Amino acid sequence: KQFNNMLVPKKNRLAVYSYLFKEGVLVAKKDFASGKHAQIEVPNLQVVKLMQSMVSRGLVKEKFSWQWFYYSLTNEGIEYLREYLHVPGDTVPATLRKSTKPQPPPSFGFRNGGDRGGGRGRGGGRGSGGRGGGGGGG
Repeated sequence: KQFNNMLVPKKNRLAVYSYLFKEGVLVAKKDFASGKHAQIEVPNLQVVKLMQSMVSRGLVKEKFSWQWFYYSLTNEGIEYLREYLHVPGDTVPATLRKSTKPQPPPSFGFRNGGDRGGGRGRGGGRGSGGRGGGGGGG
């Protein structure tokens, strides 16, 4: 089935655009038969079609993976929605807000042995006595 020209009620368009501007990102399942969208009280089909329109105008970037659409606002999209929703210039989407609490740096892999327990694996170490099971004692 092709849905080329879809008329979306204004209240639904406002709900989708408001959510997108507030969060800066939006996800939608590629399931046009399912009823409402998971986060917005709007049919999922209308959400996807509104986002398709925004992608074609360069207002949103789209990624697709494992039957899910992932949309993120571009700078042009932020400006467009700011005008459309009559939002003040100092309001920004959540993706552009600075975090109030400091984030620890990401740790990739193990640091100084990580959770490997200092080299004692199964059956090794003190008091393991014979076969399997025991593990290191203390």
